[in-house]
Amino acid sequence: MALLNFKKRDAAEKAPVNPTVEAFLQGYSIEVMPRTAEKVEDFRALLPEGTRVYIAHIEGTPIEDMVKTAKRIAAEGYPVMPHFPARIIKDAATLENWISMYQGEAGVEQALLLAGGVEKPHGDFHSSMQLLESGLFDKAGFKRLHVAGHPEGNKDIDPDGSTKNVDDALRWKQKFSETTDAEMALATQFAFDSKPIIAWADSLKEAGIDIPVHIGIAGPAKLQTLIKFAIACGVGPSLKVLQKRAMDVSKLLLPYEPNEVITELANHKAANPDFNITKVHFFPLGGIKTNANWAINNGGASAKPVNA
Repeated sequence: MALLNFKKRDAAEKAPVNPTVEAFLQGYSIEVMPRTAEKVEDFRALLPEGTRVYIAHIEGTPIEDMVKTAKRIAAEGYPVMPHFPARIIKDAATLENWISMYQGEAGVEQALLLAGGVEKPHGDFHSSMQLLESGLFDKAGFKRLHVAGHPEGNKDIDPDGSTKNVDDALRWKQKFSETTDAEMALATQFAFDSKPIIAWADSLKEAGIDIPVHIGIAGPAKLQTLIKFAIACGVGPSLKVLQKRAMDVSKLLLPYEPNEVITELANHKAANPDFNITKVHFFPLGGIKTNANWAINNGGASAKPVNA
């Protein structure tokens, strides 16, 4: 009887879902790689119906593995959005072949186009703009095309620390969005502090860029893991959030969870309905299952997996 009472008390003490956070998390997306997807027996046990699953294409991953992963996840009922990193695509013929493989074997009709974290291009392409300019995605009838956004800048594009080249690229993408039949969005690099994210999103609107923003958020993970990825990915001002946490001995060994940044962004969205951040995109740096379970616990009914 005592054990039963203990369990009941635990259930009663569990914090209720914040309705503002629940609304903000609705329709979130998540990112996988072929090797991480292999560790998931069935995505239907983790993800709600309709969750967009990005498939990251890391240099050296065979296209066959990418397509196989896309086919498997699509068969479980999820729309897949593979990465097309410009700098690892040799030429237009290769790009057209990849599109054909994805469509023919996995029914893919959406893609994330990005330059890719490769210093020396493998062939003709070096930017997502060139991929868009090829016209091959429109020719294939893709319904959705996402491009990268960088709330804290991108040292690969602007090594001097400015945002000039990034800003120029965004203006180009804005013009392209007005000519393509595909829906577009900016899928951003992850950040840990809401303030620079909000300032960046507001600056887009001021510049006349109205492409919706899908904000990148790092999922729950060990602090050391996040700091490693943050440094590798060039995360800027918000890295201080992690550094401050690392100095707090009471929190050093506890896993990081994105509650604070998500709650602040959700509250801002609720107070400013025209705020241009429309979706959350998770980078599951601490594992897909860990991230999905966090979303289930914080996202309410809309985050319940298909096989709940």
